[in-house]
Amino acid sequence: MARSSSRGAGAAAGPSQRQLRVAEEIRHSLAAIFERADFRDPDLANARITVTEVRASPDLKHMTAFVSGLGRDLPPEQFAALKRAAPFLRSQIAKAVRLKYAPDLHFQPDTALDYALHMTRVLRQPEVARDLTPRPDSDEEG
Repeated sequence: MARSSSRGAGAAAGPSQRQLRVAEEIRHSLAAIFERADFRDPDLANARITVTEVRASPDLKHMTAFVSGLGRDLPPEQFAALKRAAPFLRSQIAKAVRLKYAPDLHFQPDTALDYALHMTRVLRQPEVARDLTPRPDSDEEG
């Protein structure tokens, strides 16, 4: 009589469609807020912040936004200012996105670009590139 529950398996399967959709709406709203750049904090006044991804908690009450400074890391003072501005950003999100609860915003630096650049450097190393290119004498004989 054991019935499989779709709720228990959801955590291992990844985010739900609702989580993905709401997170994407939050990302667009944050990007629009950063584009307007109407911050009182002098550290954020001229900041060029890119929101690369937003991940939602299963209950949609917490959102983690991955941010960078237009292809590079945010300076520490801008990152600290971003965390200080989280309550203001939360209120702006509450106005822009209709949800039962305004989500708490958490910010993380986006390291995906750094990782991609590192992997590109590794793949261009002569000893790695040699292993990746096919040898002309390695034709398979049948």
